[in-house]
This record gives sequence, structure tokens and C-alpha cells, in this order.
Amino acid sequence: MEKRHIAFAGVSVAMVLLTAACGSSKDNSAGSANVQPAGGSQTVGAGASASAGAGAVAGATGGYEAGGDTGAGAGGEAGRTGPAKQLAVKEDAKLGKFVTDSKGWTLYRFDEDTPKPAKSNCNDDCATKWPAVPADDAAATTGIESSELGSVTRSDGTKQLTLAGWPVYRFAGDAKPGDTKGQGVGGTWNALAPDGKPAGKTAAADDSLQLMVNNNAELGKIIVDGKGMTVYRFDKDSAWPMKTGCLGACLDTWKPVKAVDTTKVAGLDAAKVTSFKRPDGTKQAAFDCWLLYTFTGDKKPGDINGQGVKGTWFAVTDKGKKAGQ
Repeated sequence: MEKRHIAFAGVSVAMVLLTAACGSSKDNSAGSANVQPAGGSQTVGAGASASAGAGAVAGATGGYEAGGDTGAGAGGEAGRTGPAKQLAVKEDAKLGKFVTDSKGWTLYRFDEDTPKPAKSNCNDDCATKWPAVPADDAAATTGIESSELGSVTRSDGTKQLTLAGWPVYRFAGDAKPGDTKGQGVGGTWNALAPDGKPAGKTAAADDSLQLMVNNNAELGKIIVDGKGMTVYRFDKDSAWPMKTGCLGACLDTWKPVKAVDTTKVAGLDAAKVTSFKRPDGTKQAAFDCWLLYTFTGDKKPGDINGQGVKGTWFAVTDKGKKAGQ
């Protein structure tokens, strides 16, 4: 009896290890609709640098904890409030070109925000560390397209400046104009490049995002594609073994999300982003082993018309779960 118990325990451990591999395997591909993930390489790209700027630390509050001097130096608190006025483009060896306000304070962007549609996900304590730049009285300069300036309404009703759709902030940890202590905080905050991308990043890690998280008013944090369209999962699919239940006419309504570059995701765990080879040979993106789709009934970014369809289709949370459940 003891030997039988040991053997059963060994099988259980093996199944746990195989299940864990599904969430971390880069490419779960095979030629059929019923696919067991192979071991293989589990290398994934890093979406952003995890190093924090000097004078700031990434804490458990989502990467916006400020440390050390919070701005008692030149300019002080007053220097980090008010409109940006005439923007300027600065350049240094580390960050390349980045944007400042008219007084020289560095301007930042947050990877957990979204540009399509523009949405700020930095509120409450976060907004104390990262003051939003008001939308009024901002003007472009050489190197910045005036058409890229815009605004977004925050949760408190105020208007925040946007650049290329990204909400714009200052950092409370910058003690004086020209400081860039907010760069890299929590792996999610970066100085703002003139085109709205994160300063100091390589082209492979820019903000041409393919998957990101949007804070939906009804469903909370859900995954959207690079165009801001809601992403769904299907109850008739299987996560283990990975299997698609959407074939034939189903694909006229539910479009598989193409496999993505894991360096181009934001707000979700890139290690859980994998791919699945469909029966027709195309590769479909998966998150936490669930295959991802968009819905043809969604006409614009932010639509969630596919939520709950036939009781089997659901938007996907930032944790891979069914939204609204």
C-alpha cells in the first residue's frame, strides 16, 4: 500500500509541474486542436526595466512609492503643479530625448495607463507621488507635433494633459528642474519621449503595445489589444491541455488574437503570455493558458459587447480570470 501511495504522489507532482509549464512556456504549438504544451525554452522578453531611479524605490503599492527627498529643493512643491505651458525637448546620454515643462521639470508616463482610449490609472496615493499635469495652457515645441497634444478626463473630473494619448505626470521625488529620479520606478514609470514613447528604451521595448490592461468602469481591469479592443476567452476552450473550441463559423465572429511579442505587453505578467498553434497553422496568443479573441460586435475601443455572450464568452482580467465573475 505504501508503494502505491508513493507512486500516486509522484504522478501528482508531475502533473503540477506540467501545469506550471503551461503558464510559462513561450510557444505551446502543435499541428492539432488539442495541444499539450512542450517543455522547450521558457525565455520571455522583459517589458520594461525594473531598475528604479535614484532617490526612488518601487514599493508594494504598484511602483509609485517615492523615497528620500520629495521636492524640498529648488522650485519645491509649487514647481511641480500648474500647467506645463511651453514644452521643451531635452537630451542626455542616458535617456536620449525627453520632454520637460516650461520650467524644466521632467515629464513622465505610466505603463499601466492606456493611450487608446486615453485613460489614467494613477489616482489617490499614486497621484500624490505623481501629480497629473493639467491639460490647459500647454503648447508644443520643435520636435513635438502639436496634433499629438490632447487631454483626458480623470476620475476626479479634472482634465489631464496627454501626449500621443498617454497621460502626462511630474514626479514628487524630483527635487529640482532637470532631475529624472522617476525614470524606471517600479519598472512602469519613464520619462516621456517627444513622440509619447518611454525615453531611454530600445525600439524593441517601445510602447507599440500588443496587449495591455484597461480599467473598465463596469468590469474593472481587463486585457485589451494594441488598438484598445477588448480581449475575450471562451469557456469551450481548454487551458489544460490547451485546446480550441472555436472553429468554423465561430471564427467569423470571434477573431483569434495573433501571437504577441512579450516585450510589448503592459499591466499583465509577460511570463504568462504564450502562443498556441491553431489547426490552420496560425499562432494565437494565450494568457495563463487561455486562448485570446476579439469580438466583431465591438466597434470601438472600450466596447464590451462580447461580455457574457451565450454564457460562454467573457472579457479577460489582468489575472487571466473571467471578468464579472
